[in-house]
Amino acid sequence: MIKRTGFFHRPFFIRLFNWEYWSFTTVYILIYPIWIYLCIRARSFFFFAASNPSIQNGGFLNESKEDIYAIMPDSLHPKTLFFKLPVNPEHVLTALNRGDLRFPLIGKPDSGGRGRGVRRLMNEDDVRTYVKSAIMNFHIQEYVSYKNEVGIFYYRYPGEAKGRISGIVTKKFLTVRGDGTHTIRQLLESDRRGIMYIDAMKRMHGSALDQVLRPGEEKIVSPYGNHARGSLFLDETHLADEQLNESIDLICKQVKDFYYGRLDIRFNTWEELRRGESLSIIEVNGAGSEPTHMYDPRHSIFFAWKEIVRHWFI
Repeated sequence: MIKRTGFFHRPFFIRLFNWEYWSFTTVYILIYPIWIYLCIRARSFFFFAASNPSIQNGGFLNESKEDIYAIMPDSLHPKTLFFKLPVNPEHVLTALNRGDLRFPLIGKPDSGGRGRGVRRLMNEDDVRTYVKSAIMNFHIQEYVSYKNEVGIFYYRYPGEAKGRISGIVTKKFLTVRGDGTHTIRQLLESDRRGIMYIDAMKRMHGSALDQVLRPGEEKIVSPYGNHARGSLFLDETHLADEQLNESIDLICKQVKDFYYGRLDIRFNTWEELRRGESLSIIEVNGAGSEPTHMYDPRHSIFFAWKEIVRHWFI
């Protein structure tokens, strides 16, 4: 049954009373003085670049995903092809065929974050459209079919034999459950999270939002593990036991000179993830990483500030 909505069920009020939807500047502006203090203490505005020496700017800004893939074993990330602009769409399709990359695929810009420019490509026409609209160099990679996604924040001080996990966030993709009566659009509009992304979903799905799902049928309407693309972030830092820490430490040590950042990982089951099995790293984020477990709606803005500053002081 569709949920009842009231006067405050509007994006303006939902954003006002839920800090997770605030802009980047609004969240960070009150703690910028602490950042300035760290710059003064280090006598450099670019002190963060030393955190990951083999990544441009330490992974704080404008780092190339292609350069990061180059310092990772191929077994850790999805099979990926890199394309420089300008490039002909037919050339891209030929390269995908030669590289034995099969649909569905994922297109993503070579730099940037928060899921901007990431698209799922279902067929050749999707590839052509993506290539023609690209404004920067990009990757096309195999779609990782593991059903779960997690972000794990990791750090290791130079000279230390072992690193540690400082935050874990699990990601729940934006999903609706059918009732046999209401359309996907109506289900989204009745949901406090769904209504915040309704315009993006209209652009993504168009008239497909007019579909009525069977009672109990679930549909993922945004298959991207980004908060800005609708995913619900849940803080699971308490699950960072010794076995998981050892597995992530071994993985991170395979990434050249990687000491600080967040791994976004698709995985099959939690037990396999703890053992370092049945997983694929879809993104390595360096010095610019946010401790994204702070976006759990159960946390206050004060908790978020505490976690941001704690990770800055690492």
